[in-house]
Amino acid sequence: MSPTSTTLRRTGTLAALTLAGVLAAAGAASAHVTVHPESYAKGATDGVLSFRVPNEEDTASTTKVQVFLPTDHPVLGVLVTPQAGWTAKVTTTKLKKPVKTDDGTITDAVSEITWTGGRIRHGEFQDFDVAFGQLPDDTGRLSFKTLQTYSDGSVVRWIEEAKAGADEPENPAPALTLTAGGTGAESSNGSGGAAGSDADSAAPPSASSSKDTNESTASDTADDSTARSLGTAGLVVGVLGLIAAGFALARGRNARP
Repeated sequence: MSPTSTTLRRTGTLAALTLAGVLAAAGAASAHVTVHPESYAKGATDGVLSFRVPNEEDTASTTKVQVFLPTDHPVLGVLVTPQAGWTAKVTTTKLKKPVKTDDGTITDAVSEITWTGGRIRHGEFQDFDVAFGQLPDDTGRLSFKTLQTYSDGSVVRWIEEAKAGADEPENPAPALTLTAGGTGAESSNGSGGAAGSDADSAAPPSASSSKDTNESTASDTADDSTARSLGTAGLVVGVLGLIAAGFALARGRNARP
């Protein structure tokens, strides 16, 4: 085999391996189960959390989703939004430390929600919406460990928690950041979790407020997807440049006397 052919073969192999790695990394980065919005104000009231579950298997569908809610910092007043084709089972647990609220002392809270009966096929995702009455105000982060079961019996455990200064784990749990009042997603009473008047607390969210929240979430998701796409495109361009350089090198060697 000539030096030119050897060079071209090595360059092509390296480029193919690099491109495969780039595409695999891009796919893995976008396939995580996530919660939206990514942040809320501490103690926020009357809001919605949306758990986004993508299907990352080529030959199997997602048939079961289990989301575990923390009970050391409980989410109060949980209600599940009906999803077409899916049946939700809600499990409650007695709290080790009851929570005192304006409406009395809460001794039980939802610890698990399981959705079954539907299918998320390859290339699709499903949003599972959960309404809450009040978020905790004594922590800065909530992790929602999640199990994703596929039609072939395999289970992906999204249960790993990210650590400060470390790389993102392979199977991170959906996480919600709780910020100081007014800096995260606002509660429906517009006070970031602080109690308003009785009338304000009882009033449902306005249509315009809900629309703005939904549009903001969709915009954030689109921006994230665009950034990932641009990053992947840049890496692919780099790989193509590597291929071109290999051909140029081989051509130069072949042209020498």
